Formats: sequence, C-alpha cells, structure tokens
Amino acid sequence: MNLNQVTIDAHDLAASVAFYQLLGLNLIVDTDHYARFECPNGEATFSLHKVDAKPPANGNVIYFESDKLDEEYQRLSAAGIEFTQAPKDERWLWREARLFDPSGNHICLFWGGENRKNPPWRVN
Repeated sequence: MNLNQVTIDAHDLAASVAFYQLLGLNLIVDTDHYARFECPNGEATFSLHKVDAKPPANGNVIYFESDKLDEEYQRLSAAGIEFTQAPKDERWLWREARLFDPSGNHICLFWGGENRKNPPWRVN
C-alpha cells in the first residue's frame, strides 16, 4: 500500500494555491473548487478542496520534508511567509520549522534524514 494524497480544506483557494506553489509544490489540477499538487521529490500528491468558511482549528499537522530546510526557511521568510517557529533541532532528532497556511492549517517543514523512518527507538 502507498499513500496517494492528502486533501485539506481551503477557504481562500487562490491564496492557498499561491502559498503551496511558493512552498515549491507543482500545481497539476486547478479548478474553481479543487487544486492538486505534485511534491517535487517522490510520488506524493497534495490537494486543496474549497470550503465556504475557514476550517476550525484541529490537531492535524502537515509535514513536508526538505534536506535544505534552513535555506527554504530563509527563502520563504524573505518572500513574506511568517513562521511560528524558526528551524530548531527537536529531541526526536528532526529539525523543524512551523507555520500556518492561509486557511489556518498547521504546516511543519522539517528535515529528518535517516531518523525520519529509522530513529534509534524504531520497533523491529
């Protein structure tokens, strides 16, 4: 089994499309109610579905990995993206930066390297 995509709500679809393109995702479907992106690395896709109201806050976090996290943080900050956390080494051995998209969805840009799937505490 493989994960095909994740679809999230977006109350301002145009602003959200522009946001995710700025993050580096490649837009492959663009309609008045739906947008779909390819991630630049790997086979994963990511989708937005237009909703009338801003989605309520929830505990979901969307993770995008980059081996150039600090460079991406600098690039996005210079482009006006506001982060709630600058890149920081976490105790779970990932380096993470945090922000919200235009609809309030929680985003984590991170670099996990080998620890992404093989942390020292991985179950055998």
